[in-house]
Amino acid sequence: MLNGMSVDVEEWFQVGAFERVIDKGDWRTLESRVEANTGAVLDLFAEAGVSATFFTLGWVADRHPRLIRRIVDAGHEIASHGWDHARVFTMDAAAFRADLARARSALEDAGGHAVTGYRAPSFSIDRRTPWAHAVLAEAGYHYSSSIAPIAHDHYGWPDAPRFAHRPLPDSDLVEVPVTIAALGPKRITAGGGFFRLLPAGVTDRAVRAVNAQHQPAMFYFHPWEIDPDQPRVRAAPLRSRLRHYSRLGAMRGKLAGLLGRHEWGRVDRAIDGLPA
Repeated sequence: MLNGMSVDVEEWFQVGAFERVIDKGDWRTLESRVEANTGAVLDLFAEAGVSATFFTLGWVADRHPRLIRRIVDAGHEIASHGWDHARVFTMDAAAFRADLARARSALEDAGGHAVTGYRAPSFSIDRRTPWAHAVLAEAGYHYSSSIAPIAHDHYGWPDAPRFAHRPLPDSDLVEVPVTIAALGPKRITAGGGFFRLLPAGVTDRAVRAVNAQHQPAMFYFHPWEIDPDQPRVRAAPLRSRLRHYSRLGAMRGKLAGLLGRHEWGRVDRAIDGLPA
């Protein structure tokens, strides 16, 4: 079973954990580390012989077009992560449509390929955004990976389907939720910070469980998660700092192991064999 390997490409200062303490107007003044960190991810994938989907902010593509070209030239898929990490539920349908268009323009100009995949920042398509999938379908997107079917203080849609599905009755748009894992009675995402913090076997069991249902798993992480030397945001709440900075030094090795234990590929290819 080919599973979806995905990377959410954003700067260390563009994460949801810091959105209340770092103003977007200050982003241009902060140290950029996304090119070096994403380059390290590309090297890791090359060593493992894995292709992936890079859900990338339009803001990043606009400032680092050579990085986008490097991703494409290495055989990976470029998909959209929105323009500047604004959560979908903070927008109405018109603003979301404009955000999609602005991000896609930057990504396609830099990469030279059509962008047909989308991931909402912080998995922010949920019960508050009943119009979001229709907007994506109207814009010509083939798939979305924007739902986390868990309860979390930053994101989540607990009663959403766990596996790939078509959310609209008259559209071919596919929604591929991020894979979740069981931790006792609690459900968590099998990627990102939880993968960093917990034993790798938690994610391995989740991938095998999804594959047993003849479905592709969806794993995700961020380039800043393999950068233990990134700046520290002292003004952020303690919980945010613990989530963001814990075990950054362990992430690269854990990823290398995960890449070798399952079959991974671009999201567009992982969902190719799904029934119509």
